[in-house]
Amino acid sequence: MDPDLSALDESLDEQGVDGYLVHADSTDSTQYYLSGFDAPDPFVTLYDGDVRLFFGRSLEFGRAKREARAATVERAIDYNYGEYSDEYGPREAIHRSLADFLDAHGVDSVAAPPRFPLHVADGLRELGVSVSVDGEDTVSDIRAVKTDEEIEHVREAQKANEAAMHAAEDLIAGADVEDGTLYRDGEVLTSEAVKTEIEVTLLRHGCALDETIVACGADAADPHDRGSGPLAAGEPIIVDIFPQNKATKYHADMTRTFCRGEPSETLREWYDLTEEAYRAALDAVEPGATGADVHAAACDVYEEAGEPTLRSDEGTETGFIHSTGHGVGLDVHEGPSLAPSGEELEPGHVITIEPGLYDPEVGGVRIEDLVVVTEDGYENLTDYRVELTV
Repeated sequence: MDPDLSALDESLDEQGVDGYLVHADSTDSTQYYLSGFDAPDPFVTLYDGDVRLFFGRSLEFGRAKREARAATVERAIDYNYGEYSDEYGPREAIHRSLADFLDAHGVDSVAAPPRFPLHVADGLRELGVSVSVDGEDTVSDIRAVKTDEEIEHVREAQKANEAAMHAAEDLIAGADVEDGTLYRDGEVLTSEAVKTEIEVTLLRHGCALDETIVACGADAADPHDRGSGPLAAGEPIIVDIFPQNKATKYHADMTRTFCRGEPSETLREWYDLTEEAYRAALDAVEPGATGADVHAAACDVYEEAGEPTLRSDEGTETGFIHSTGHGVGLDVHEGPSLAPSGEELEPGHVITIEPGLYDPEVGGVRIEDLVVVTEDGYENLTDYRVELTV
């Protein structure tokens, strides 16, 4: 994929700098997006109208020349690193070699993303290179608008996600109930067991994740509690899966809330209300609307039913206590935001819609789909039923 970096060109002109500099490994999404190169150790990408790579060590040099999306691939040893190291020591030597690399490409001033090593910035500044922070985080804004190819990558990850969700639901739905606890094949069914099934299923579909959420009862009242221990009948079980495709690096995201057994009247009311808020938020998604508009649509539903939200009570610890969604791509949480400060939505934005209600006395309920903003509305990338009882 060759990204359209015209907005970055405009930003560099506006900032009055010669180039954009990134120093990170490829787990940094801006680094991977610009360089197109996957490496576990930090390296430097310079964008000066072309993409240029600079490596402090030669380990990845040959592979980068074959695989990276770069006009040039160079090393510190090409810029007197050995001599500098003997005279100044290895840390200052790498700064001097990097400064020479920039000079060789006519770059005296650079903008850098907000997350940039301070020691590198200071080292370059001491050698006369102007390093300023790109406060707008321009590349992240560029990444937020997905190409058709990127949307297909997200769609592929979401299909794997759906398979993992089916595996989780099947475990819960097939469980026996004894004394209010779920059992499977004579063993207590735990959050950990369901997570294992999710992770194994994702691996079979070319995806992986560091952690997932399978939270039951009071654990589900904390939106980011990973969950642990036995799963209970009649209680909400929030399953939130956010895998990354190992080949493309793109993420997916989906949440469902399940109940094995008979839910309480309050839990059923909460679920129905959250489904109403979820559908209201979906109906608000269109180009030109803002993330704030979508968030307001969900808040309206909850507040009209008498449930607290952070909009109605910024100090509340129960009710709807998070934003309605976020962007998804190379990062599982990226722009745009569906919150009170949420910006205008554009075709190509891939966003979650995930309202929820939380209270330790009841548990938690959340429903989350992944959608892409289109020219005339949205396309839902999630193909999974919305139903509480299993």
